[in-house]
Amino acid sequence: MSDDYLHLNLFTMDAVEHVSVGSWRYPGDASARYADRDYWTEVARTAERGGFDAVFFADVRGVYDVYAESADPAIERAVQTPSNDPAYVVPAMAEVTDDLGFAVTKSTSYNHPYQLAREFSTLDHTTDGRIAFNVVTSYLESAAANLGLEGRMEHDERYDRADEFMDVVYALWEDSWEDDAVVRDRESGRYTDPEKVHAIEHDGDYFSVPGPHGCEPSPQRSPVIYQAGSSDRGREFAAKHAEGVFVSQPNEQAVVDYMDDLRERAAGYGRDPDALNFFPGIVPIVAPTEELAEAKRASYEEHIDVEGVLTLLSGFTDIDLSELDPDQKLEHVETQAMQGVVNAFTTNDEHEWTVREMAEFAGLGTTSPVVVGTGEQVADELERWYTDLGVDGFNVKEVVRPDDLTAFVDLVVPELRERGLLPDADERESGLTLRERMTGDARLPDDHPARQ
Repeated sequence: MSDDYLHLNLFTMDAVEHVSVGSWRYPGDASARYADRDYWTEVARTAERGGFDAVFFADVRGVYDVYAESADPAIERAVQTPSNDPAYVVPAMAEVTDDLGFAVTKSTSYNHPYQLAREFSTLDHTTDGRIAFNVVTSYLESAAANLGLEGRMEHDERYDRADEFMDVVYALWEDSWEDDAVVRDRESGRYTDPEKVHAIEHDGDYFSVPGPHGCEPSPQRSPVIYQAGSSDRGREFAAKHAEGVFVSQPNEQAVVDYMDDLRERAAGYGRDPDALNFFPGIVPIVAPTEELAEAKRASYEEHIDVEGVLTLLSGFTDIDLSELDPDQKLEHVETQAMQGVVNAFTTNDEHEWTVREMAEFAGLGTTSPVVVGTGEQVADELERWYTDLGVDGFNVKEVVRPDDLTAFVDLVVPELRERGLLPDADERESGLTLRERMTGDARLPDDHPARQ
């Protein structure tokens, strides 16, 4: 880590709903403004005021059509539909902030590495090095269909393609242009030294990319790499590539076991295990008093859309939950979708979940723990996870947007700063890239696969 502070990301989505389905109906919720530029610039300013490292944008291709074998429930109930591409709001958010970073989710299954490398280099240039790439392999069958494919790839093959995808973008970002390739010599008319720009000559199982990269090196060269693999194959991918790991496990011991497992796997790839930074999701519901916080949670729970939650979870798990009795116990199955969500509710030794219990629990932030209380109480819990479990920070999920972000910044952040867990606003070093802020390094370390 770059310092002794914990690190915060706002975990959100450029959509009406993210993962607290039904909250758009809550009085005062502004989720319906997701297509409004001013909404996102407000969010950016608030997150930066709160000392957040980044806004972490989830994204999805396709529509959730597993539940009842129809897209209608997702469309009717705004289950991550409609949504926009988050990359296009990043420049507006960067313009009104100085130090806030932006993690953008993109799929290696439905993008081409040459094009994606150019897009991220451009974003890294225009934000002065504040960009991260959250690598996903995509799980919805509807995404493949809408892109004219016969069907999605099998789970493990998606990761095989993703490994090669990363090989290509690493070569473009890290190897194609030397640091001093751009000379900008007006007298000779020579902008770039062609001997210092190299073709990558990639010819693999999935991609043929001769190169060279079309962009000169951006401030970070490679964006910060995030991943959230939970299946065995996904864990291998995260251990090999990730700098930041989004943790979604059902209990505290599972979080510790997951982090230990990924560190061990990372060492197997020749990486420093401590180079991985772990960010569990957390849903803070905070108010000036504990009584008000509990009342807020109760009112939030009244607005949970159970059918909408089951629609979302059906897409996550590739299991049509409409076919199951609400009181039926969930059983573990291997699916082609988000195996981590399946595992969270079926491999938990502490509790056997019914369909109904799962929907009620997942209504506020899906699999992430909900922390309710005053600013001091919520800070206590974050500090405990940071000091006792060894996490590096948190992906903060909102229920009501953006009020829960504002409440967190106004009530929890001062407590964290008072305890020395976050720097005071006037002590926060400015002008750093996102990687420098998160890891202390300007470039990916030498033991990372991108630098090999």
